[in-house]
Amino acid sequence: MLRFALSLRYIMLIASIGTAAGALVMFWIGSVHMFKGAYSAAIDHDVKGAVAQVMGATDTYLFGIVLIIFAYNITFGFVFDLSKAERQVLPAWMRPSGMHELKTTLVGVILVYLVVDFATDWAESNFVDGWTMLIKPISILLIAATFRLLVMPEPGDNQH
Repeated sequence: MLRFALSLRYIMLIASIGTAAGALVMFWIGSVHMFKGAYSAAIDHDVKGAVAQVMGATDTYLFGIVLIIFAYNITFGFVFDLSKAERQVLPAWMRPSGMHELKTTLVGVILVYLVVDFATDWAESNFVDGWTMLIKPISILLIAATFRLLVMPEPGDNQH
């Protein structure tokens, strides 16, 4: 029974493969944004549009990189049982210490995504003065405060 229960972890490979496929999609979308940015700068001479496209591409590439990291972490952290020697060969980013590390990475990436998304929206628009423009930055600040609470060390931990 225990062997069967442990074999169910291989189902997580579906999530890992799907996450890697999602990363490839993000890299494709980022490349399309980058091409549009180059076109805007070179052909249309639209600097503002080019900056917005490059910022969007950078944001999309970053998300793709995070998806790759997640795919590796799922595969080598939860599916395959590697020996200590094999685990030491892997780069540090491929050796998760647990679900908490994956969750904090995800929340951190969401924060970066939101900041870049807001900056991209701002670059694309004519920045309308009004309180509605503050909704996203205030949300980002609230998520960042929550993230800070999430990653704070426990009392008594001597982490510096």
